This record gives sequence, structure tokens and C-alpha cells, in this order.
Amino acid sequence: MLPFSLLLPFALLCSPLAADPPTDGEALIRQMHQRYDGKWYRTLSFVQKTSYPDGRTETWYEAAEMPGKLRIDVAPLDSMNTILFRNDSVYQYQRGERKVAEAMTHPLMVLGFDVYAQAPEETIRELRGLGFDLSRLREDSWQGRKAWVVGSTASDTLAREFWVDQERLLFVRLVQLAPRGGPTPGKRDVAEIHFNRYQPLGEGWIAAEVAFFNNGEKVQLEQYRDISADPVLPAGLFDPGAWRAPGWVR
Repeated sequence: MLPFSLLLPFALLCSPLAADPPTDGEALIRQMHQRYDGKWYRTLSFVQKTSYPDGRTETWYEAAEMPGKLRIDVAPLDSMNTILFRNDSVYQYQRGERKVAEAMTHPLMVLGFDVYAQAPEETIRELRGLGFDLSRLREDSWQGRKAWVVGSTASDTLAREFWVDQERLLFVRLVQLAPRGGPTPGKRDVAEIHFNRYQPLGEGWIAAEVAFFNNGEKVQLEQYRDISADPVLPAGLFDPGAWRAPGWVR
């Protein structure tokens, strides 16, 4: 048997070494990408139960192609009510007729999915465009786990920030001022989005629950089922032209 002094270096060579702590948000994005590069699923489908505080629920059928593409079909499917996110644009259809086409980069797609599927420089460019100060990085804890916080200092409650689990390098929380401001003059509403109940999916992960809050009050809850990694999706599913049936729904 080899002496312990010789076994230890061999064990270190065979075990993955922890990366150095990131120095800023850009370095963190690069670490997130590197951790799952070539492993993360490139397409995704699931059925979503969407719940509201008044007791209403809806069923949404969702499909994604990373990077940048997400389609939501609201049940019943024959209503042809659809929301389509494609890179830096969003389109909305009612009864199959396109009613909205406007610029939008979806921050949850960028932070929860695209960061693992596209070059870090593209993610960094998009996050800067969304107003995140990537020079600001601090440590905190979230749901009992260590987290990196990008975009704010501990005393700054107004800056837009996102939280990343330190061990798994997964996006877990977004905090920002509510887009339309508060109903009370001079009041600043704070909106939060939490990615909860992460579970393995292929060689990546999926948050099976997403919760939305306004000033600490839950305003929407999304729960996923029938989750599929790398499904074959119909050609043209994310085409912003004429509405077409989702096709993948079982």
C-alpha cells in the first residue's frame, strides 16, 4: 500500500477542485456557464399550473429552446392565446391574432437558462442592458444556503439584483422595483421572483416552482409537471409570424 503522503496528492488530482471565488458579476456568469457548458439541456417542455391569490388557476403549456426562445400557450388550446418570447422581443396572440410585438429581453430566461447555453459575453451584455451593475458582488444566504448577490450592496435597497446559489451556481432570486411603481405616490414597490424546488433534469437542473411577490405578498405561483429535457419540438414553434398549434402537447 502506498504511504498516505503519496495517496493524498493523487486524490486531489482525481477530485474536482473548487473554483476561486468570483470577484464580480462577470466572473460569476463565466463560472455558471463553465459549470454546465455542454451539459445543460437545449430544449424543454412542461405543463404549468398558475395560481393567483383569489383562488383562480390556469394551465399553461410551455416550451423553450435555449438560448432566448420561450412559448406559452394558455389553456384551453383552442383559444389560441399565446405569448412568445424570442431573444429581445415578445409577441402576444389572442384568438390566434397577433396583438403585441415589442422589445423585451426576458431576465428569467437569461438568468435561469440561457446563461448555460450561450457565450458568457452575450449573457453579460444582456444583463447590463437590463440594468444590473455587474461590478457589485457580495455574499449572503438564501433559504439556508450560501448565495452570491449581484447588483447591489447590503445597504442599497433600490438597485436591481440577482441571487445565485454558491454551491450549485443556479439562479434563485431576482429583486427589483416593481415595473409600474406603486399605487401610493412616493411609495416604491419591491418585486421579487424566487426559483424554488430545484430538481435534477438531465445533466442540468429545473426549478419546479416559481413564486412572484410584490412587497412581500405572493401574487402568482407557478408549479411545473410533466417536465421533459431535450424534447424534439415542432419546426417553426418559435416563429413570430402567423399563429400555429403548439404541436408538442400530449
